[in-house]
Amino acid sequence: MVLRTICGQKVLSAEGAKAINMSSIISLNDTAAYLWESVAGKDFTADDLKKLLLEKYEVDEPTAAKDAEALAAKWLELGIVD
Repeated sequence: MVLRTICGQKVLSAEGAKAINMSSIISLNDTAAYLWESVAGKDFTADDLKKLLLEKYEVDEPTAAKDAEALAAKWLELGIVD
């Protein structure tokens, strides 16, 4: 998956043969795009996402943990991470 900006919207899209399936385009908000750019191509956990949120945003640790876990679960559900 590659992060691109299309018409001002940040999206993840498949490369290669998978790119033919347009349902594999996933819209990301700025925070999710920041997290994706920070961990793309690396092994990471929800805890890594939480730490990134805490470093960049003014958010308390329980909220960052909850949001990171939800995002990691969604990415797993969509099959864009292992």
